[in-house]
Amino acid sequence: MDFLSLFPPEFIRIIISSIIIVTFIFVNAIIMVYLERKIAGHIQRRPGPMEVGPHGILQTIIDGIKLITKQLIIPTDVNKPLFRLAPLLSFTPSILPFIVIPFSKSFQARDLDLGIVFILAISAINVLALLVAGWASDNKYSLFGAMRAVSQNIAFEVPILLSILSVVLMTNTFSMQGIVAAQNKIWFVLLQPIAFIVYFISGLAETNRAPFDLPEAESELTAGFHTEYSGMGFGLFFLGEYGNMFIVSSIATVLFLGGWHGPFPLPFGDFTNIIWFMIKVYALLILMVQIRWTYPRVRFDQLLNLAWKYLIPISIVNLLITAVIVKL
Repeated sequence: MDFLSLFPPEFIRIIISSIIIVTFIFVNAIIMVYLERKIAGHIQRRPGPMEVGPHGILQTIIDGIKLITKQLIIPTDVNKPLFRLAPLLSFTPSILPFIVIPFSKSFQARDLDLGIVFILAISAINVLALLVAGWASDNKYSLFGAMRAVSQNIAFEVPILLSILSVVLMTNTFSMQGIVAAQNKIWFVLLQPIAFIVYFISGLAETNRAPFDLPEAESELTAGFHTEYSGMGFGLFFLGEYGNMFIVSSIATVLFLGGWHGPFPLPFGDFTNIIWFMIKVYALLILMVQIRWTYPRVRFDQLLNLAWKYLIPISIVNLLITAVIVKL
């Protein structure tokens, strides 16, 4: 009797999908760290890593091994259960949304009717992780970083929701496959340019990327909410950040850039759709990196004013206009 026949097919599919997703998160982090260092180097007129491997291509792998082998130091006065839990809470939300991301029409772990809602619900856990990390660390810099993270995420979740609702009104579905299918002829970035811009700016803030990296703010808060973390405790926060960047870019690709639809066919057969999807996602990721190394960090009051005074009113007006046009 075959061993795999003891388990239902859906269970086996979930296990295989989980292994692929976790592996991809690690590979994505390796790629993004190398890109970040090289792009930062070129913007600042320096070479970036060059020693380990050709053009430093193995530097990130060596750094990852070093990080894994480092001791996880737990300070004396921290809340030990919460201190250990916070990195896992930060890493987990970067895994689950991959279940519903459609890399192509057939390459998707699970197509949920409420795929967008599922991702938004899971993403909210990351804010809790940052709050738990900062509060449990018994460090004033960590606590300040956690408070900033909560304020920042609450402010920028609103324009993200309103931007997504503009697309949902046009397609009448929360299914990510359904939204991509609706862009077979025209991408929504042409119909909803304001929603795309608002979403992308808010996505930068949600992932704590510069110029909105106030919860970490090395120049003023040491390292913010993860000041007391070392080894793989810090590593899980690191993986979670790059995972969240990929998710934000994937949602933007699905909602506004036509998903796996390409402007012209490629000679790669069934993999063509996946390649187009990854090209769009990594183009947005590279843009995020360029923005980080181009613009200075904003003040915290400027950050919140941007959300409450500008992005939210603009996205509300855009949603109302969309609703009127759809109704007419």
